[in-house]
Amino acid sequence: MNDLLSFGLLAFTSFFTLINPLGTMPVFMTMTADLTTEDRTKTAKKASIVSFITIVIFAFSGQLLFNFFGISVNSFRIVGGVIFFLMGMDMLQARLGKVKIKESEVKTYVNDISITPLAIPMICGPGALTNAIVLMDDAVNLKLKLVLMVAVVLVMLLTYIILYSSSRILKILGETGNNVMMRLMGLIVMVIAVEFFFSGLTPILQNILKS
Repeated sequence: MNDLLSFGLLAFTSFFTLINPLGTMPVFMTMTADLTTEDRTKTAKKASIVSFITIVIFAFSGQLLFNFFGISVNSFRIVGGVIFFLMGMDMLQARLGKVKIKESEVKTYVNDISITPLAIPMICGPGALTNAIVLMDDAVNLKLKLVLMVAVVLVMLLTYIILYSSSRILKILGETGNNVMMRLMGLIVMVIAVEFFFSGLTPILQNILKS
């Protein structure tokens, strides 16, 4: 029982830290600023569901997929870093919130941003996917695998609740507050992007120099 509890706590805390829904919230608020509360809720729900499905798929078959396609986690980090950097630059210039969506295009817009970039790579990025693969390897029996899945469900449920609550926060902040937060988070996202990029690039360069 202690082993199950310890493993469950490890899985929950590691996923929550890596997914960081509180850090994703300002980006979500900015990208959905022109949507109604209903459409914003749909976006949060779909992003959470897509993230959960992606994590489960990688947990059970991630290592096989990486080996089959010859993809390394480091390459995944580099791509994630580039995407984060471009997004951070848009946020820094307060451009994300300036997008006006026509009523006829709302459904397409919700579908697009809920999958990319919200679900992938913001919610389930390289860290979360790698964590899923590693923890699934550590889950040597069925009970541990079930505990891992329960931990993922709880984290994704908390992620949905946090994103859902961002609507109220958006009303409190107003347009000026939202722009200020977006610019600040833009800087943070760009720093994270640089860390992601070089954490993936460094091992690749080291392998090249060794060979």
